[in-house]
Amino acid sequence: MIAVPTLHNVTFDELRIGASASLTHVLREQDIALFAAVSGDMNPAHMDAAFASTDRLGHIIAPGMWTAGLVSALLGTELPGPGTIYLEQHLRFCGPVVPGDAITATVTVLEKHAERHVVKLDTRCVNQRGDAILAGVATVVAPSTSIVWPRMPIPEASVQRHDRYAAIVKDARALGPLRTAVVHPCSVETLGAAMEARDEGLLEPLLVGPEAKIRAVAEAAGLSLAGLVIESTEHSHAAATRAVELAVQGRVAALMKGSLHTDELLDAVVAPQSGLRTDRRISHVYAMDVPRYPKPLIVTDAAINIAPTLAHKRDICQNAIDLLHLMGVPVPHVAVLAAVETVNPAMQATLDAAALTVMASRGQISGARVDGPLAFDNAISLEAARTKGIVSTVAGSADVLLVPDLESGNMLAKQLIYLGGADAAGLVLGARVPIVLTSRADSLRVRLASVALARIVAARGTAARLAT
Repeated sequence: MIAVPTLHNVTFDELRIGASASLTHVLREQDIALFAAVSGDMNPAHMDAAFASTDRLGHIIAPGMWTAGLVSALLGTELPGPGTIYLEQHLRFCGPVVPGDAITATVTVLEKHAERHVVKLDTRCVNQRGDAILAGVATVVAPSTSIVWPRMPIPEASVQRHDRYAAIVKDARALGPLRTAVVHPCSVETLGAAMEARDEGLLEPLLVGPEAKIRAVAEAAGLSLAGLVIESTEHSHAAATRAVELAVQGRVAALMKGSLHTDELLDAVVAPQSGLRTDRRISHVYAMDVPRYPKPLIVTDAAINIAPTLAHKRDICQNAIDLLHLMGVPVPHVAVLAAVETVNPAMQATLDAAALTVMASRGQISGARVDGPLAFDNAISLEAARTKGIVSTVAGSADVLLVPDLESGNMLAKQLIYLGGADAAGLVLGARVPIVLTSRADSLRVRLASVALARIVAARGTAARLAT
């Protein structure tokens, strides 16, 4: 029979002057994030190394009340333990605490007062070097009877961040609404998504499709079309063709997929005489906000190129790099994924990855650090890469995951979304205008982020082309 861990208290009568108890905890950045989430303490010095104090430059500093929490835990579980009533605490914070510090909290009995069983205890915390972090005196009511409670396991908890789109949306709003052809918005979801983006100041929609059908959808959904321009077409195929014409004429700066199949829209974009084709192959990016990953992550291509060749992958890679440049990432890290991290002639993905790495070193892919083949764990975990002896400037810090083919990319993206809690804004790159692809399952946050990315690409991409 497995013994259940228990907590035992020390009653008032059992307490002796000078009795003490201690516990040690190594501070993690996750601890600071959890404290901030529970307490609302969003002081930048506690959350971002850029705002850390000059005496420990480059380190996030824990809030003082985090160390005070160790004292509270010690009083409630060890001395006096279960049944203790915390009355008063005087504290003096003596020094900073940074991730990696091993903090030892100690409580020591100073005084006992028989009336009401009041006990005063010295409370202090030191780091692994013995430096004082906290000092004070606690006043408690000690329990009068022995108590044995089961020791509860520490819960698994994590902070789910979904704030990485905020800066993108803010930047896009500052650029003004994006004049966009919304192609065949003949469902409540697609028409509603365009209206939401308009209401958020991100989109100036021009609706392209069968006017009667669009108006019927709007009426059924209670959406007002007042002030909107409708370019009426007979059907979805004609809507795609007309939207491309509007982009070529400069009447719109982006396209947004409505309730037509992706292939139908993209066939019109890449048609030989469309006017939107470039020398670059078009590709899809998922700009992902993965809660447990420390920065935005691009997965490409998970929606358009089914079995890309090496030449296609070169374009897919460059499209993603160019997007990150426009997002403010000067030198993106591109991990070219495969099932293994060594070149195997029987595995085409590893051969392509090695070739892309060499192409980047020779300037055929520019503006990024590219390395591969890398397995997924090596791409996103430096610890995993070190365990396997992989030396790479990309391993553990990937900004882009370049997948072998559409099937693997789609499965990876969907796993991150549905198992990892990630958001995924979708965009098509490589044409003369950005193309917004949203899903019916997308949240409002994701839909707005997709439009915001298109706004940034349309504005900054045009500026970059003019500058060259």
